[in-house]
Amino acid sequence: MIKKITIAIDAMGGDDSPDKTIHGVSLFLKNNKQNNDISINLFGDEKKIKEKLLKYNIRSDAIKVIHTSSVVSDEETPLTAVKNSKNTSMWNCIKSQIDGDSDISLSAGNTGVLLVISRMILKMMDDVSKPALAGLWPNNKGMNVVLDLGANIECDDNNLVDFAELGSALYKSLFINEQPKVSLLNVGSEEIKGTETLKKTFKRLSNLSGENNFLFKGYIEGNQIMSGESNVIITDGFTGNIALKTAEGTAKYITDHLKLTLTENFLTKISLLFSYFSLRKFKDRLDPRKYNGAIFLGLNGPVVKSHGGIDALGFYHSIDLCYKIVKGNLMKQIQNNLSHLKSDN
Repeated sequence: MIKKITIAIDAMGGDDSPDKTIHGVSLFLKNNKQNNDISINLFGDEKKIKEKLLKYNIRSDAIKVIHTSSVVSDEETPLTAVKNSKNTSMWNCIKSQIDGDSDISLSAGNTGVLLVISRMILKMMDDVSKPALAGLWPNNKGMNVVLDLGANIECDDNNLVDFAELGSALYKSLFINEQPKVSLLNVGSEEIKGTETLKKTFKRLSNLSGENNFLFKGYIEGNQIMSGESNVIITDGFTGNIALKTAEGTAKYITDHLKLTLTENFLTKISLLFSYFSLRKFKDRLDPRKYNGAIFLGLNGPVVKSHGGIDALGFYHSIDLCYKIVKGNLMKQIQNNLSHLKSDN
């Protein structure tokens, strides 16, 4: 008997939900017709969800709808939301992991509330001091895992070493035939540069480096993140969030201005005809919807945060990420990696 991979989805979180979320589910199921190991639990207003299931012609025995009476709003603070969140789609989506009804949770709702609720319900793993928010970035040779992207403003060497183990475990779960290559984001590549925290982390990661764990590649500067020489980039949440927003803004600037330049007069429009397919491939590579989905790591269960303003295609990619994470046995990979820390202490 095939073991089902069950994804719990907060169908009400984010802009234009549940229409966006259910449309994303439709795209995911259509693109995974050949996989019979998928089960999806949808949490939210049962009436609204079932209307959208009919709209997108989703009649699947893989779908289960669990009614919840309220939704966490984007305006709520984590403190106020936690007090009133036990009947929300977000709370019950996360809680389904503790109840044994799902393997992973996904929400496009309020990020701060999602992190607090996830930590409250799932609890931290015993050997991890702080949770991290990880994301996927393209590089010249494939894909990067980058963390932390904003969960922790300040980090010490223990946190950064944890992030290296968590990030490399995530990489192994998503890309099973590739070796995690870890780098530490810094202002220079020389060992003498950086803060005392970074220097301590550098030494410890060097000692942990190995074929059975990850290969430590040393420091990396911001302009080398997408080179592909490393595929797991470690930093604190303050630096990581700025780097993420800068990369997103740069990608948008390039695609927007390239479009303006190529359509400004008759000659450029003619040239566009000859380069259409190359430009389309270029734009597709930079499409942020393909990399939608940040992963909370360090909890006793995986949680994925979809961008609140993403469209159905972007939400589909976050569901697909959930499926790959469970398929790659992320939690087992993390436990294996954390065992290496015992020799570091």
